Amino acid sequence: MADINELAEKKLKSRMTKIRKCNREPEEKAKFSEKIGISLELEFQNKNPDKLTDGITIITSPEGKVLFADYFYGIPEDDEYTNVEITDKQLKSIIEFFEDYKLQLDDSD
Repeated sequence: MADINELAEKKLKSRMTKIRKCNREPEEKAKFSEKIGISLELEFQNKNPDKLTDGITIITSPEGKVLFADYFYGIPEDDEYTNVEITDKQLKSIIEFFEDYKLQLDDSD
């Protein structure tokens, strides 16, 4: 069995080949994009991140429908972590909070 790092590098190379192909071919991009959901992790700022980490994880379908949402809470110095399912009412408030946000990726300095 190959080392997990080697497997990850190989898979990344394959994914990047596919992404570059999609960048050249709009039809391929449209087809490939239908299969991509988004996983978004929102990490809240804490005064002492070594003592507390918390945030929200949201996973969507390719159409943007939320499939899963939970709150994570951790105490790193004690190596204790837990997740709490987010209710529909809580999710509605989170979505409302972000309704004016737009994600635009930018790698410039």
